[in-house]
Amino acid sequence: MARRWVRELAGAALATLISHFGTLPACAAGGAESLPRFAALHADKVNLRAGPGDRYPIEWVYLRKNWPVEVVAKFDHWRRVRDWEGTEGWVHEKMITSRREVIITGSTRALRQSPDPRAPLVARAEPGVVAQLQECRGDWCRIDAHDMTGWVQRSEIWGVSPTESIP
Repeated sequence: MARRWVRELAGAALATLISHFGTLPACAAGGAESLPRFAALHADKVNLRAGPGDRYPIEWVYLRKNWPVEVVAKFDHWRRVRDWEGTEGWVHEKMITSRREVIITGSTRALRQSPDPRAPLVARAEPGVVAQLQECRGDWCRIDAHDMTGWVQRSEIWGVSPTESIP
């Protein structure tokens, strides 16, 4: 009984440290996976937990496959993710895919035929629309949203870093 309590206390202490500091040293994180990195949720229902394990309470449930997230830390088979609104928590690594998705932020955004503000308009995307990231060139990214492909300014989406190159 005492051993179990110590193990649970140690797990709770680790979760407290992780949530306080946000990341773990590479030796504790267990690998060379580059962090932070953008990814997407792999299932229609993904539990966001308070700590890296099934014993931690579920704080949030995502109900949309391909929802974009940023992986900010790892511990064993668990990944600490952050969404575009800043919500953070832990999900199992199997619930994350390397597929790149972005979300339209701010106001309604113009999707253009080419990466030029004078290019013909292809469509307009409302805030909150999730789209697959195809490529980025400079300040522009090509996205595919609901079978509509177009270019949007990088600053108008969340899910790609300001200097990241996407071929």
